[in-house]
Amino acid sequence: MVAQPQIPSASWSPLLSCPPPSWKHSGGGSTDLSFLRPKMPLFGNTFSPKKTPPRKSASLSNLHNLDRSTREVELGLDYGTPTMNLAGQSLKFENGQWIAETGISGGVDRREAQRLRRRNQQLEEENNLLRLKVDILLDMLSETTAESHLMEKELDELKSVSRRRK
Repeated sequence: MVAQPQIPSASWSPLLSCPPPSWKHSGGGSTDLSFLRPKMPLFGNTFSPKKTPPRKSASLSNLHNLDRSTREVELGLDYGTPTMNLAGQSLKFENGQWIAETGISGGVDRREAQRLRRRNQQLEEENNLLRLKVDILLDMLSETTAESHLMEKELDELKSVSRRRK
């Protein structure tokens, strides 16, 4: 039998409830290592986390309880029409288009801009009509050219037939 070393019990932690290691050899040449695994967990069997306090309300104001119109007045959500200033000219966004504000701004009157738009539209329509006329004239020219080539071919055939008869 192998002698067991004397280990003072004061060197072992009171938290570990396992006995001091035994250095006995158990016949098969293996060492008993049961002292490495404590018999009970270090901090106890159950896990009990600390309860969290209830959360505070997301908003401390009562504005979220108000109706939409009151909230708009309180928070200033009525912005009106968008406006911007470009190169000294003030523009407003109305009905899906940026429109210069009333009066002469930047040297172009609102009525003048409308007149220029109408004139531009008239010129575009006239341009489309002239393109159509050019296409028709080119079709007529190609048709008369084709007829001319056919007539020349017929004339050449008639000349060759008349020469053979002579």
